Amino acid sequence: MLIEETVRKMQDLKLFAMAQAFVEKKDRPDHQDLSVQDFVSLIVDEEHIHRQHLKQTRMLKQARLKISAACLEDVDYRHPRGLIKSKIVQLQNLNWLNDHHNLLISGPTGVGKTYLACAFGQWACRHGHSTLYFRSSRLFGDLLAAKGEGTYLNHLKKLGKAKLLIIDDFGLHAMSNSDRKDFMEVIEERYMTGSTVIASQLPIKHWHEFISDATMADAILDRLFHVSHKFELKGASMRKTKEMSTV
Repeated sequence: MLIEETVRKMQDLKLFAMAQAFVEKKDRPDHQDLSVQDFVSLIVDEEHIHRQHLKQTRMLKQARLKISAACLEDVDYRHPRGLIKSKIVQLQNLNWLNDHHNLLISGPTGVGKTYLACAFGQWACRHGHSTLYFRSSRLFGDLLAAKGEGTYLNHLKKLGKAKLLIIDDFGLHAMSNSDRKDFMEVIEERYMTGSTVIASQLPIKHWHEFISDATMADAILDRLFHVSHKFELKGASMRKTKEMSTV
């Protein structure tokens, strides 16, 4: 009766994984010699792992990555595109994220920019960091809509609070004056408080020209480039290579 009561109390406290582990492990022969301290530690570990898994699942869902299955462990280094494995491995320690550095990724279509950006996003989620993914057109469209709905400041605050913000397809569509101002607000909101990943077909050296307003471009890029890691990819489309290999 004491065991059933203990399990019920664990469930009341929402320690579901701990309760299940207690029931499953209390009579196992290989656990009979464990001290009370070791056994408690064992079932607490089960609860901790369970909660970490739930948190990762929630963060990945909230991130809405375009390629949810992208992960750094699966990055293809065989394709000649100027991607250095040691640089990726070094960034896996996430010091750049904790120090609010940015990742800037450029390269021609099909070379894997979106995959790499999403892989960093997935890695951040797996380590408990809030992440948001937007295509640039959707980002600016949502900000414009928020102005009409009177929720602009709240939306801007949401973008600013994310530990990692991924902006994909930057430079694919011309920026309006409103887009430039919104982009400036987003980057300013996040400066030295969060990290931003930007993926673009435009070479990084042309971003200033693309933004076009010299004063605003200086302000935006100064904040982005101040603390950043650059990936300037090259080579043929990986999509075409994979299609040819299956023919």
